[in-house]
Amino acid sequence: MSKLYLVPTPIGNLEDMTFRAIKVLKEVDLILAEDTRNSGKLLKHFEIGTHMQSHHMHNEHKTVENLIARLKSGETIALISDAGTPAISDPGFLLTRACVENNIAVECLPGATAFVPALVNSGLPNDKFVFEGFLPDKKGRQTRYLALAEETRTMILYVSPHKLVKTLAEFIQYFGEDRSVSVSRELSKLHEETVRGTASEVLKHFEAKPPKGEIVVIVGGKSSK
Repeated sequence: MSKLYLVPTPIGNLEDMTFRAIKVLKEVDLILAEDTRNSGKLLKHFEIGTHMQSHHMHNEHKTVENLIARLKSGETIALISDAGTPAISDPGFLLTRACVENNIAVECLPGATAFVPALVNSGLPNDKFVFEGFLPDKKGRQTRYLALAEETRTMILYVSPHKLVKTLAEFIQYFGEDRSVSVSRELSKLHEETVRGTASEVLKHFEAKPPKGEIVVIVGGKSSK
């Protein structure tokens, strides 16, 4: 029976791969990978020999129609990203939406997602939160900050290492120097680190120690007092 599987892959530590994810990747007809070179190492490690095809933000608009046709013909397809859960700041939404519109079964396996451990270990309220992903680079960035300045829920952002210091300085500008911030980097990897404090304190830390690796930033919401 045709089905699209969204399969999470480890964000760093290969031991976070689930037995079920390995089973699905071995049994499907095709694996769609964000970067076949990167995913090839993962598949080799787990002895998965399923055929793999490139599926990323630069070609997903062009390939959806053909993939839907293959699914309608009875094939099963798994979609993986470089790390974490597909469609979370990664390709996956367009194909998933197309499957839903064409009454093709979609199943997302539970698994690794970078923002969950970053949120939980931040020490900031996590009963209600908002996922922002990557902020706009230029156009719309200030507008987004002005809106987020009034947000009372804990906020989750993905930030590239070379933009972290700039982003923390912007937090001070728009949220105030005392706003609570937690920066987690290299989650599940050898050099995992979480730095917590006020926006001012965390900025000083990373000005003195330039960050490297994958980064998730958690920001406390505006106080209702």
